[in-house]
Amino acid sequence: MKTDDYTIRLEKKEEYREVENLVREAFWNVYRPGCSEHFVIHVLRDDPAFVKELDLVMEQSGELIGQNMFMRTVIDADDGRKIPVLTMGPISITPRLKRRGYGKKLLDYCLKQASAMGFGAVLFEGNIGFYSHCGFDYARNFGIRYHDLPEGADDSFFLCRELIPGYLDGIIGVYQTPKGYYVDDADVEEFDKAFPPKEKLRLPGQIF
Repeated sequence: MKTDDYTIRLEKKEEYREVENLVREAFWNVYRPGCSEHFVIHVLRDDPAFVKELDLVMEQSGELIGQNMFMRTVIDADDGRKIPVLTMGPISITPRLKRRGYGKKLLDYCLKQASAMGFGAVLFEGNIGFYSHCGFDYARNFGIRYHDLPEGADDSFFLCRELIPGYLDGIIGVYQTPKGYYVDDADVEEFDKAFPPKEKLRLPGQIF
């Protein structure tokens, strides 16, 4: 996709480190002191569940300003079926362009591509305040529970959007996060040594 302002295209292998640094800059000190998301995408690219056709970057005037990626996973339905779905992220926009609409433009395009490939639904962890503008709702409203979450616990972070209308009709079950998203802190620390030094800060609003 190309506009007068930006291009959205597939990530190239030679851009991997540049994209990882973009993700690092976007998430640094946001959810925790430092971040792990740049190592997560490094790991996920080699995961069998990784959807290469949905590994997308946003470019503006020769600079990479955004990225998103998707993984295949399943809902373990209460009736024994395994329902194929997607999860996504991390999704990133370079810090200087945040809150200017680029994230929504990138996500809308990504979801359109996923729908064209025949995927039925996307579930992931995010902020409903932003993602509701891209068609997401609480996953509980689709009858889907988050794995390992105690009954009655806050699940407002767990979101869902059907890409095929009615895809989740009659489905009640538990969503499974792909194992590739779980990384060891020691591995993150070692990986981060290859990037320019940045100060880790404990800030209000961090959740880890």
